[in-house]
Parts: sequence; structure tokens; C-alpha cells
Amino acid sequence: MPLTIQDIQLARTRITPYIIQTPLLRLQNLDAYLGCKVYAKAECMQVTGAYKLRGAMNKILMMTEKELSCGVLAASSGNHGRALAYVAKMLGIKAAIVMPDTSPEIKSNAIRALGAEVVFCETSERFRVAERLQKETGAVMIPPFNDDNIMAGQGTVGLEILEQCPQLNTVIVPVSGGGLIGGVSTAIKALSPSTKVYGAEPAVLPKYSRSLEAGEPVTVPQQTTIADALVAQIPGKICFPYVQANTDGFAAVEEEYILKGMKLLLTEGKLLAEPSSCIGIGAVLQGLIPVKETDEVCFVISGGNVGLEQLKMLEKIIV
Repeated sequence: MPLTIQDIQLARTRITPYIIQTPLLRLQNLDAYLGCKVYAKAECMQVTGAYKLRGAMNKILMMTEKELSCGVLAASSGNHGRALAYVAKMLGIKAAIVMPDTSPEIKSNAIRALGAEVVFCETSERFRVAERLQKETGAVMIPPFNDDNIMAGQGTVGLEILEQCPQLNTVIVPVSGGGLIGGVSTAIKALSPSTKVYGAEPAVLPKYSRSLEAGEPVTVPQQTTIADALVAQIPGKICFPYVQANTDGFAAVEEEYILKGMKLLLTEGKLLAEPSSCIGIGAVLQGLIPVKETDEVCFVISGGNVGLEQLKMLEKIIV
């Protein structure tokens, strides 16, 4: 069944008791730097520190007790794993999270604190390791992005954005596998077709930029990026058609500009967020997404799970 605006609206009803409606902040101090009227959808203030709780909650609430009896399992760079561990603890079921061995400790420690098992592996192996564990344990795999019900949950971010600021011209979304932008773009284009939706991804992992050019999902080589939540090598095959149909462009952002975006958001916007969340700001700073002074632009700040060691990297960055 294709993802529809009705699916996203039903997801919102389903998950509302368990999440918070995050604020949409007007960050006037950033206007002069970015050349537009700046808004931030602060998913860094979500219950588990990122938007991922929306999709994980929606997916699991649609499952039966019998389906969940052997526990849940996921491959995750951190935020999806934390969301899944949170829901598992709430329901009293087991959870195991397969994470890249390069994941920040703040993310793996938070998952363990919720009672979930953490299994580390090389970044490119995480899905294969998770599939092996699923066969061994019988746990239910909860995808981080490549799933209609996950996308429906993430799409509730788009519903809130339009309700909180219906006059927006543009929404810019951080992108990994495509669950967030797939859901958000579907919601926004269904309700406000004139609002532009752009994706921002690391330049070292330009899977959507290349896939959209090719007209089909393309795998790019695994690379390390400061945007540790955006490490997918290939668009989700389920996500890709929605992104292809509902977005207005993509930006492949250099590492330096991701950090510039993070520092600007912290020092001038007074909002602490992880590097991956700041990639949209970096895209505009790098001149990759067209904006003008009269445009009202919302940057989706997708997560705030950042450690002190990552903040130290900002010391030498000049915005």
C-alpha cells in the first residue's frame, strides 16, 4: 500500500500520547548569515533526543503482542536505536541494536541505559549483522527508514511544521536512507504543494544526489562523515519513489560546512544539536540551496544527541 497523507494523519493520532510536539523556533539571529528568515523545527527536543521516536513508535504500536514476543532488533547509527530501546522498555520487551563501531559513545551509552543490548560492527556490515541476529533470535526487525509505517511516523514532523508556520516557503531536511524526508515531503506536498522541500546529505555519501540523477537507487562507497546519523550508502528502495516525487532538490554538503552549520546554530541560534542535524544550515552556507531574504525557511533539526568531544571540533571552525 502506498504511503498517503491519511496514513501520516493516522500515525499522528496513534503516537501523540507518547511523543511531544516539538517547537518551531524563529531564529532571527541567523537571518543575516543565511540570507532568509530562519525557522528551526527542534526535533532535538524530542523525548529521545531525535525525531526517530515517531517512526519507531508508530511501527511498534501497529504490531501484536505475539509479533513482539521475541523482542525487537534494528541496525542503527544511534538515534533509531535509542528510540527503539525506549519503546521496548515501555512495553517490557527485549531490544538489541546493531551499531557502527564509529558511533559516538553518548548514543551507545544512552541505548544501554534503556536496557537494550548493543552489538558493534563495521558501518557497512550493520544490516547483515542485524539479519544474522534476527535469524538466531526470532526478534522482529524494525527498519530505521525503509518502511511505510516508519515513514508515516516521521511524516508527522511535516504536519506539525505546516500547522506551526503555514506561510513557509521552504523546508530543508537532513537525509540518510530517506525515511524522514520521504514522510515529511509526502505530508508537505499533499497539504501545501507550493512549499519547496530540499534534502541535505554529506558530500562524501551523495546517495540521493546520484540516485536522483540516475532515476533509481544507487549505492555509493562507505565513507566516514562527521554527520554520524547520515551514513546510509543507498536510498531505501521504499523511500526513494516518495523522495523522487516530492522533493525540489538535493545538496551534497562538505564536512567543513556541516560543522559551520553546527557552530552557527549553537553560537547564534543558542540551540545545541548534533552535526547531522545542522547539515541543512551548512547547505545554505555553502550556497547549495537557493534562498532569498523574503523566504521563510524551516530547517529540520533532526536530533540533539551530541557529546562534548564533538563540540571540541568547533573550536577552530570559522563561520
